[in-house]
Amino acid sequence: QVHLVESGGGLVQAGGSLRLSCAASERTFSSYVMGWFRQVPGKEREFVAAISRGGGSTYYADSVKGRFTISRDNAKNTVYLQMNSLKPEDTAVYCCAAGAGLYPLSNTQRYNYWGQGTQVTVSA
Repeated sequence: QVHLVESGGGLVQAGGSLRLSCAASERTFSSYVMGWFRQVPGKEREFVAAISRGGGSTYYADSVKGRFTISRDNAKNTVYLQMNSLKPEDTAVYCCAAGAGLYPLSNTQRYNYWGQGTQVTVSA
């Protein structure tokens, strides 16, 4: 069982930046592919970004490419999401997830463990 806890959400003006963190309880953190997803009420969970076990490969949704950066520190059992040039449409609850690494990584069913999420609100 992997316990994931997100932090770093908040309220920011459009054009601003936030960095989300997701800390994992599992010592075998490096054996999991990690992903970030977001969800707004009434809509399906949306893929944001994913990163390979060693951090050498990253994947992004087209909507965030060039603005968001996913990274991980396996020594700290933590994955990050640096969000720059934020837009009001980025407002959502952001959740991290851990999975075995089966493709496609944008599919929520590829992930076995989920955090509770952190709210990100971008004002116009």
